[in-house]
Amino acid sequence: MAVLQSKHDALQARIAALSFAPQGWLGAARSDALARLTAMGLPGKRDEYWRYTDPTGLNAVEAAPVTLFDPGDEPAPFSGVDRLKIVFVDGVFDASQSDALALEGVQIERTCDAAEADIHWASALYGVLEARGQSPVQRPFAALNSAFADDGLLIRVTQTPSKPISLIYHHKSMTSDVILHHCIKVESGAEVTILENGAAAARFNHVMEIEVADDARFHHIRAQGRAHTRQAVTHLFARIGRNAAFKSFTLTANGRLTRNDAVLELLGADSVAHVAGAALGDGDFHHDDTVFITHAAERCESRQVFKKVLKNGAVGVFQGKILVKQGAQKTDGYQISQALMLDGDSQFLAKPELEIYADDVKCSHGSTSGAIDETALFYLRSRGVPLRQAQSLLVLAFLAEAISEIEDEVISDDIRQRLQSWLARHEH
Repeated sequence: MAVLQSKHDALQARIAALSFAPQGWLGAARSDALARLTAMGLPGKRDEYWRYTDPTGLNAVEAAPVTLFDPGDEPAPFSGVDRLKIVFVDGVFDASQSDALALEGVQIERTCDAAEADIHWASALYGVLEARGQSPVQRPFAALNSAFADDGLLIRVTQTPSKPISLIYHHKSMTSDVILHHCIKVESGAEVTILENGAAAARFNHVMEIEVADDARFHHIRAQGRAHTRQAVTHLFARIGRNAAFKSFTLTANGRLTRNDAVLELLGADSVAHVAGAALGDGDFHHDDTVFITHAAERCESRQVFKKVLKNGAVGVFQGKILVKQGAQKTDGYQISQALMLDGDSQFLAKPELEIYADDVKCSHGSTSGAIDETALFYLRSRGVPLRQAQSLLVLAFLAEAISEIEDEVISDDIRQRLQSWLARHEH
């Protein structure tokens, strides 16, 4: 009882520092989210899905001050990609650095501009998927986001646009505490690519709710900023229709605390959900991928592919579940989580799960950790490759399976080149 009370006390202190302004259709969604949050309280280390990750810094009333990251002459992620750029600075939309919010086949609005409308398509999405994702696992930070998000975008894709939509998150304040919430609806037959990059804030709470209609395709590629002292908790909630596809890839390098949740529902037959990640951690780095994929229809395919490279005491966490509901026959579910340990001081904590209520399925999961293959290292060294360069080549080979989940070759090449550049800096 004392633990439960402490969680609610922490919540009251947290929300007292936030502004709550219900208005229009958005106000109703915010009020519902606040009710969910109040019933849950903030998470603690005794909660099953927070046993490997300490949420204390995310629960704190204020964000801890951080050091601003200077990338020097390093080009920004996706800078070589033709894209529609939408920029947020410490969580606030910056029109002066953004392109016009106009792209063929796409409607883009800021949430605050649409909030007072009596009827809006986003009212059937904002907070709705987040609420669905609260069972069977509670996700209080997602409800906090739905109730108190400072800004965000509503993106409706009716036809396939000619280029990706790029969301760029600049971090300028040492104490910025940002809550962003985006809703994306991909109509039947349409296809869209969403790019995200940037550290965003000292503390970043991010939710994206995505509806992928029948025969639609959604691609998401994210490069989380290299600012090491930041903290971030992110959620992807998606429902996926018949013969539709959802694919998401996240690259993470640095970050004192990063928790990325993905909650995906395959609701129509012959649909696909792939979620993948590559993480590089050094020192006081803690990175947690928590994934829950539900198969609720026949002949659906899911993939979870996560690779982490850890050294100097870095910690990697993977919690992944595949739930196959009764009647979801011919399910094909695959889950792999692996860590490459570059020393004996780092940790990899994994909790893979399968829960199956259908009898004609193909599901597998595997989780391993280990050091660099000494045979492969010897082979490269014997051919004149310097030690650190040989190690970098083997790290890239280890991450290749996760990166291969990116369908766009231009974007996947950008990710590979960025990794090569980062690793090359440590070869000397």
